[in-house]
Amino acid sequence: MWTPSTRREHSRDHLRYGSDLTDAEWQIIAPFLPPPRRTGRPRRWPMREIVNAIFYVLRSGCPWRMLPDSFAPVSTVYRWFVCLRDSGLFATINHHLLMRDRERTGREASPSAAVIDSQSVKSTEAGGPRGYDAGKKVKGRKRHAMVDTDGRALILQTHPASVQDRDGAVPLLKASRRGFPFVEHAFADSAYAGERVAMATSITVEIVRKHPEQVGFTVHPRRWVVERFFAWIGRNRRLGKDFEATLASAEGFLYAASVMLLVRRIARAQ
Repeated sequence: MWTPSTRREHSRDHLRYGSDLTDAEWQIIAPFLPPPRRTGRPRRWPMREIVNAIFYVLRSGCPWRMLPDSFAPVSTVYRWFVCLRDSGLFATINHHLLMRDRERTGREASPSAAVIDSQSVKSTEAGGPRGYDAGKKVKGRKRHAMVDTDGRALILQTHPASVQDRDGAVPLLKASRRGFPFVEHAFADSAYAGERVAMATSITVEIVRKHPEQVGFTVHPRRWVVERFFAWIGRNRRLGKDFEATLASAEGFLYAASVMLLVRRIARAQ
């Protein structure tokens, strides 16, 4: 819980922008980024400024064209974002930092249990695949997340909101087998009940149901950690709505938000 003392302890007022990386955070993320080429034209802008610019867009929610002049040119930043997105580097960094943060807290690097859930968000007229979620009455896209039992993101996927949860869970579970083969058990809500989800992989899916006499909101065991993860990444205004024209960009920003969260957590612990 935030208190005046913790706000002072974690204050980022000394930075140019609150989204900028500190020296400690840069030391954590720098080894994963592509090094300068030995031949060809040297880089005009350091990689740290590129990452700061991407995090600024993510945190502030501004359009690419409104990036402040203190950063690299918009064309340069966006080109690097597309490069990092298409190469899957955001997901790779998230994978390594996840294992590092788990070991920091005394856990095994690879989890054995997970929690899955989805979040439907409205999209804009930017185009790209989208649909209508009749259950939540949202026209846009659906974010599917698999997190460990502490709320760290394992696998993140995006698809039209018209895709049912039980249909979106199948590729999510299958995608987890490559990076997290030791996951044996997953917790989910009643939307994931059914043979299709249960038989998708070797992961056993436990349905955490509401109490029959429940009235109003109640925190359910295990399931609440994935809701907390959605709340964490929701602090980034770029994710308040789905502004992206492609599903790849939407997933790229989701992984970037998870990377920012893990980098700050590890740096503070140091």
